[in-house]
Amino acid sequence: FEPFGEHAVNSSWVAVQELERLGLGEEVDLHVCEVPVEYQAVQSLLPSLWREHQPQLVVHVGVSGLATTVTLEQCGHNKGYKRPDNCSFCPSSQCCMENGPDCIRSVLDMDTVCKRVTDSGLGVAFSVSKDAGR
Repeated sequence: FEPFGEHAVNSSWVAVQELERLGLGEEVDLHVCEVPVEYQAVQSLLPSLWREHQPQLVVHVGVSGLATTVTLEQCGHNKGYKRPDNCSFCPSSQCCMENGPDCIRSVLDMDTVCKRVTDSGLGVAFSVSKDAGR
């Protein structure tokens, strides 16, 4: 995501740019995109990216001033969005996606991913959240 709020630079975007530079090997067709922090723009941008690239795996990367670990999100909720976006817009329904599902769960078991990464000895703290983004 692009910078927002008190974040003059979104460190998640910096990390993704470095990943793009390093690559994931020739077997992986990696596409990166800085996503605007705008409710209305995201509603058209993300579906168009999915149609264009037809990905097997999508990883959304963001930043939180409250996080003390790399946080893996098990699910994303549709309701409870009360803060204005970068265009000072906030949906009156407090829903990220009108008429969308209440929750989208990752098909990956993030508890298992977290344990494996922690056990790998990288020396980076990971945790799992079930309350993404609001």
